[in-house]
Amino acid sequence: MEWLRRETIGHGSFSTVSLATTSGRSSTRFPPLIAVKSSGAACSAALRNERDVLDDLGDCPEIVRCYGEGTTVENGEEVYNLFLEYAPGGNLADRIKKSGEGLPEFEVRRFTRSIVRGLRHVHAKGYSHCDVKLENVLVFGDGGVKVSDFGLAKRRSGNAGEIRGTPLYLAPETVNRGEFESPGDVWALGWCVVEMSSGETAWCSEEGIENVMSLMVRIGSGDVPKLPVELSGEGRDFVRRCFVKDPAERWTAGMLLDHPFLAVDDYDERSDGGSLRCGEDVEASVSVSPRDPFDFPDWNSVQSPVNDYSPFGCLVRSPEERISGLVAENVPDWSVSCDWVNVREVEGSTR
Repeated sequence: MEWLRRETIGHGSFSTVSLATTSGRSSTRFPPLIAVKSSGAACSAALRNERDVLDDLGDCPEIVRCYGEGTTVENGEEVYNLFLEYAPGGNLADRIKKSGEGLPEFEVRRFTRSIVRGLRHVHAKGYSHCDVKLENVLVFGDGGVKVSDFGLAKRRSGNAGEIRGTPLYLAPETVNRGEFESPGDVWALGWCVVEMSSGETAWCSEEGIENVMSLMVRIGSGDVPKLPVELSGEGRDFVRRCFVKDPAERWTAGMLLDHPFLAVDDYDERSDGGSLRCGEDVEASVSVSPRDPFDFPDWNSVQSPVNDYSPFGCLVRSPEERISGLVAENVPDWSVSCDWVNVREVEGSTR
C-alpha cells in the first residue's frame, strides 16, 4: 500500500495512531483516509497479534476493518505499521467526556446493540477480546460504532497464566482465578452500559476504593456498582445479566441480543420525537486512553506473563506476598514497560 503519514490522532498503551492518506494505485483499492497504528518493530507483538486476530475474524459490520500491515524506517528505527479503518468520530469515551454527561437511552441501546453484535462474532470465532471498554469502541461518520483494539485478544481457553486487560474492567473470575474468557468481555460490557448511561468512569462513584488493592478486593468479591438512575428497568435488568458473579451463569452475547433492552429497534428514535442525524458529533480529535481516574498512575491495558514482573503481580502471588505488598513504601510502576516510539511525518510515500 502506498500511503503518507499525517497528524497523530491518538496514543495507546502499545502504539501511536496516525491519520494517513493513501496515494497512487492504492487510492483506488483503499479508502482515501485510513488510521495507522505504529510501534517499534521490536515492541510490536500486540499490533501483530491484532493483525492476526482481525484476519481470522474476517468482515463484520460491527468490527473495525484491517487493510494490511507494513514496515517503515523512521528516525533510524524500524517501525511496524497496521492499517485500519479510520473513525472520524473518535471513540465513545471521548464523546461522553466531551458532553460531560451520560447519553440518552436510545443511543445507549443502539451503541450497546452494535457492541454486543461485534462481541457475538468475536466469541463465535473462538476469541475473547480481553479489553472491552468505551475507549475501544469507535464512532463512524454514519453514527454507527465498531469494536476495535484487538491487541490483547486471545483464543479462548488458551494463553493461561498471562495478565491482560484494563484493571477497572476486570471480572471477578479474572481477579480470583486468572480467567480471561468470553464471559469476562460480557462483564466489561456491563460497565460500558453503566458509563454510557451515567457519564462516569467505572468505579469512580463507588465509596471505599482508595487504592488498587481495595479495588481488586471489591471486584474479586463480585461487588457491582450502583446502577444509574437514568437507566430504565429494562436497562438495569440488562446490566444485571452482565454482572452475574458466576461466569457460567452470566448471559452470553447471543443471549443479550434477545434481551428486551436491545430487542426493540429504536435506531431512529429520539427523546424529542425527531430523528437521529447521521454524522452528529464526529469531529476528529486526539484520543488518549484514560489515566488516573482514582489518582492511580497509568491504569492502561497491559499484558505480561505472570512469572515475570507484572503490574498485577499481586493477583497471582501468595497471601503472604500480597500482605507484604500492602505495607510497601514504594508505589509500583503501573505503566507499560515498553518504551514509547517517536513517530514523525515522513516525506514521500512509503511501501
